[in-house]
Amino acid sequence: VEYFLKEQFAGDEELNRVSEFLHFACTSEDINNLCHALMLTDARNSTILPLCDQLIIQLAALAKLHGSQAMIARTHGQTASPTTLGKEIAIFVHRLQRQIQTISACHIYGKFNGAVGNFNAHLAAYPDVNWMVVSESFVESLNLTWNPHTTQIESHDYMAEYFHALIRFNTILTDFCRDMWGYISLGYFRQKTRAGEIGSS
Repeated sequence: VEYFLKEQFAGDEELNRVSEFLHFACTSEDINNLCHALMLTDARNSTILPLCDQLIIQLAALAKLHGSQAMIARTHGQTASPTTLGKEIAIFVHRLQRQIQTISACHIYGKFNGAVGNFNAHLAAYPDVNWMVVSESFVESLNLTWNPHTTQIESHDYMAEYFHALIRFNTILTDFCRDMWGYISLGYFRQKTRAGEIGSS
């Protein structure tokens, strides 16, 4: 990437003059952690959240549409008190909304502080620069949350939070699919046959 960028700088006199500073005081993680953070931010904002929101909107519409559709509820597989189909779908809407809030609120962190996180090379080369301020300003200019306390690597705790929320969202969808298949098995729902499809297909 560094060599590729140097080639791109070659056509611009001002950038070409400073091209040797492309990797100044950086460890690979200073580049990689920011790239990963930007990819995760883009994936969340352009794909994950819009698709999840669309799914929740559709489920909420079904819950409203079937709000008064009575059905027998079950506990431990046995028939129990009545409920409505709308209420049962609304449970999943509520559960999914909680996870979307967590995914949306997850701070995505970045670091830019050198080989062991102490600005050693930065300070050796330019001791009068406030590297903490420069680092914070740069990371936040990427719309990321600055992590001032790292080793060589950004600790990626935020990734665990982000991915675990996605896992929970998907687990709730698995629950939803199981319930819907259960309703089919009980005869509450019927599958529509399609030309050319047989059996479980």
